[in-house]
Amino acid sequence: METKYLLHHVFFWLNNPESTEDRNKLIEGLNTLKGIDAIQKIHIGVLASTEKRDVVDTSWDVSELMFFENEKDQKIYQDHLIHQDFVKNYSHLWKKVVVFDAQDV
Repeated sequence: METKYLLHHVFFWLNNPESTEDRNKLIEGLNTLKGIDAIQKIHIGVLASTEKRDVVDTSWDVSELMFFENEKDQKIYQDHLIHQDFVKNYSHLWKKVVVFDAQDV
């Protein structure tokens, strides 16, 4: 039977979106989250150069998509020291964060 994941998709808007150094620093921080066992899969990305259309939001700079087996594991991630350290050590890089949580159907 296929696992129905809880998806946690986070979009970051950098304070200095033109700074490759800041973008890379945030990506470095997001990579530290891979140390949290409750995360089944994690994808870190930057804006793709796909066709620009009215329905596509191209205002963000970095995203991360995590897969959890259930809400309990997502809560473990939220409370985990690695996640808390990530927020503490890297939040100065972003001006806005938007989270979309979804459940596979």
